[in-house]
Parts: sequence; structure tokens; C-alpha cells
Amino acid sequence: MALEWVVLGYAAAAEAIMVILLTIPGLDALRKGLIAVTRNLLKPFLSVVPFCLFLLMDIYWKYENRPTCEADSCTPTEHLRHQKSIMKSQRNALLIASALLFYWLLYSVTNLVVKIEQLNQRVERLKNRD
Repeated sequence: MALEWVVLGYAAAAEAIMVILLTIPGLDALRKGLIAVTRNLLKPFLSVVPFCLFLLMDIYWKYENRPTCEADSCTPTEHLRHQKSIMKSQRNALLIASALLFYWLLYSVTNLVVKIEQLNQRVERLKNRD
């Protein structure tokens, strides 16, 4: 089960790096290439959304079927294991939220950068016409 979390972490990191590269000022020479690469990667990265929903359902299922550890009903080792399980679930939920947030940011930023490029081209054509 750890491999799927590693894959999701790498996907979220790749999305974050692309968002950073698209929003850094001064990369105008590389911007067209970055836009093309990012637009081509948006559709494959869309698979992150159902993957995150699957992992979220997995967390919920584990939460519902987790043995309870209340008061004196369990040993200190079981109590520690229970606490670790809760911490891992919270960490994984945060990873899911960040992956979805970075995908949405990447999609939005890419669309905005494309619109800005189109508007700049339109302004240049209007300047050349006058």
C-alpha cells in the first residue's frame, strides 16, 4: 500500500514544480515550451482525481473497520499502534488534499497563462496593424 502513496506524492510534487515554473517571472524565453508541456500533461494528470477518490475511500474504510482502543481495553503497544494509524491516515488525507489542490492550481494557472499569451498576441497584432 505504500507504493500508491509514493506515486501520489510524486504526482503532487510534479504538479507543484510545474505551477512554480509557470508563475516565476523572468522565464519568458522558456514560457512557450513550459505551456506546451503543461498543457500536454494536464490530461494524464487528470487521473490523479479518481486515484485520490479511491485512496480517500480506502482511508474511510480503514477508519470504519479500525479496532477501537478505549481506556483500559488495550495494552500500551496496541494504543501506540492505534495512534500511529490515526496519524498515518491524517497524513495521507493531507497528501490527497494537496494533490487535488495542486492539480486545480495547475489547471487554473495554465489556462490563465494561455489566455495572457493570446491577449499579448492580439495586442501585438493590433499594434502592427496601426
